[in-house]
Amino acid sequence: MAQVATRDGASLHVKDMGDGPPVVLIHGWPLTGDMWEYQTLALVEAGYRVITYDRRGFGHSSHPATGYNYDVFADDLADVLDHLDLHQAALVGFSMGGGEIARYLSRHGAGRIARVALIASVVPYLLKDDSNPDGVDIGVLQDMKDQVRKDRFAFLQSFAKTFYGVGWVTSPVSQGLLDWSFILGVMASPKATIDCVDAFGQTDFRADLAAFTVPTLIVHGTADKTVPIDPTGRAAAAGIPQATFLEYDGEPHGLFATAPDRLNSDLIDFLGG
Repeated sequence: MAQVATRDGASLHVKDMGDGPPVVLIHGWPLTGDMWEYQTLALVEAGYRVITYDRRGFGHSSHPATGYNYDVFADDLADVLDHLDLHQAALVGFSMGGGEIARYLSRHGAGRIARVALIASVVPYLLKDDSNPDGVDIGVLQDMKDQVRKDRFAFLQSFAKTFYGVGWVTSPVSQGLLDWSFILGVMASPKATIDCVDAFGQTDFRADLAAFTVPTLIVHGTADKTVPIDPTGRAAAAGIPQATFLEYDGEPHGLFATAPDRLNSDLIDFLGG
């Protein structure tokens, strides 16, 4: 484990394990780099060097009052790559983590990057407007922020059930995993938790798609109620000509935990090129 200083003085909590080609896993909201437990183990055992880090405001990284936008997040990712001097790295971003990849490529280029993967990602544009009629209504995002302000702990517990597709009949993950996700979520700064709803919900990455000049894997669940597939996964696949697009039929947002074996296999196949 290491702490990486960013260009504006924040500190990012980084875990670096294994040997082999480097793979950087970028977590989703409102979790930490530890959400990648299933993928980290599989990739290390497959011969990869795996790097995870907590986004600023989350987990064990600094919790500043400001800076929760994708230009800053992309620069934070650049600082991690520079500090570790990674070359021919693979970037794998889940949910809002896909935005870091898109903005990193457009701000910093692909000189250090061999390939990228967008997993249940918000790229290219989540918000519903006249140009994006299949997106998420701004009222949904505002309600999320209101619930976080009122009772962040109750919100995180209810949000996790939708996140993993838990219902009256379906229970694709254990209570233990729901409890673990809650623990990861409450580690975040409430300010970061709220501000990042605006970041992932309203940032338009459509202009960033042109920067995807390396092989790209897109994975998205068709039953994702958190980040609907039409304005995100399917739109990204249409906008990145060289992308490989895999739809996971019936899988919810948190497919890293509901379909870990399938995702691990697809990631390893893609990374092997």
